Amino acid sequence: MAEFTLHCFYESGNAYKAALMLALNGADWEPVKVEFFKGETRQDDWRTETNVMGEVPVLIHHRQDGDFTLTQSGAILTYLARHFGTFGPQTEAEEFEVLRWLLFDSQKVSGYGGPLRFLRHLKKTGETESVQFLHGRFVAALDIMNHRLMGREWLAADRCTIADLACFGYFNWPDEIGVDLADYPNVAAWVERIKALPGWQPPEALMPRAFEG
Repeated sequence: MAEFTLHCFYESGNAYKAALMLALNGADWEPVKVEFFKGETRQDDWRTETNVMGEVPVLIHHRQDGDFTLTQSGAILTYLARHFGTFGPQTEAEEFEVLRWLLFDSQKVSGYGGPLRFLRHLKKTGETESVQFLHGRFVAALDIMNHRLMGREWLAADRCTIADLACFGYFNWPDEIGVDLADYPNVAAWVERIKALPGWQPPEALMPRAFEG
């Protein structure tokens, strides 16, 4: 058995954050495909036995003292940073700066970019009022990131941290989200820096696809 099991699927940028962190650390792990689009996470047994929130990712660390299960990508990234001693904060100030960007990602970046991609690319709803609202909120978050990255390489520290890996979760699919990163040159350069990290792999190399549409 691998040291880590990750319940995930390719289409989830949140699951990708955990998969990427495992890959960057050369972890011994295996993905378990979740049939999200067939309703697996909405089943009673999933919510009772795996994650009451009905979401991925779900990480299981098979430890000597028993299995340790975590959900929510920000919590998983924080745990893995402590476990591996990589991509984490090194000072108290950095700890709270990283936390600030983890929350920003959850609320603003992945929080709007994920649903926007889902509606535009997977559900193909067209340019509905909801899509336009999400688009406006997502590009506002991009503006903030672009300003933050002016004259600096990383969001929370002088090196890549889990704050960057969290915010990066959906940036493999700008076309599917419906944005042009050329309009945000500092963000575009940041994306390339993350892709240049030793051990980086795209989501399709790490997780199985679940969408059959």
